[in-house]
Amino acid sequence: MVKLNTNDKLLPDYIDYQLKILSVGLNPSIPSVKLGYYFANPRNRFWRAFEQANVINEVLNVDSSVHEILLAKHSIGFTDVVKRASSMGHELRAKDFKRDAPQLREKIERYQPGLIWVHGKIAMCKFMQYGYGIKRSWQWGLNHIENIETKVYLTPNPSPANAAYSLEDLVKWYQPIRNL
Repeated sequence: MVKLNTNDKLLPDYIDYQLKILSVGLNPSIPSVKLGYYFANPRNRFWRAFEQANVINEVLNVDSSVHEILLAKHSIGFTDVVKRASSMGHELRAKDFKRDAPQLREKIERYQPGLIWVHGKIAMCKFMQYGYGIKRSWQWGLNHIENIETKVYLTPNPSPANAAYSLEDLVKWYQPIRNL
């Protein structure tokens, strides 16, 4: 198991070889960095959707140890396009993506996860633009991308700021992940 980034102001990556899934968010929230786990904002719907969609057949105790358990037992890793925490995604700047998206690309090429699960079209657009030089529209679900062997699956961002998608919508998009 590899836990990258030990800086107190960053949320570590949970990544390793032979990952089945690598979850990729836009960037960590301030509560996530403070509490030490992804999607820690109590209003964020990720963990509820993850459980209701039965991505894994296990009830999780969601706290700072959840990622180590998911990595060790289920080969599910977590990272972000940008490592800098913010209260809202619109606070990110081009320099953040220029710095971090190529590093994410390097991690993906090194660890070669079976599935890259991207949360939100902004995360997908910025990662592809700054990591691969690809600018285009993306669709929910599987996206086939030239020069990327790994499957890329795009779901709506579970952030409470993304009110356009309900918890039920998220569950619907998360359910296919267990079979990919």
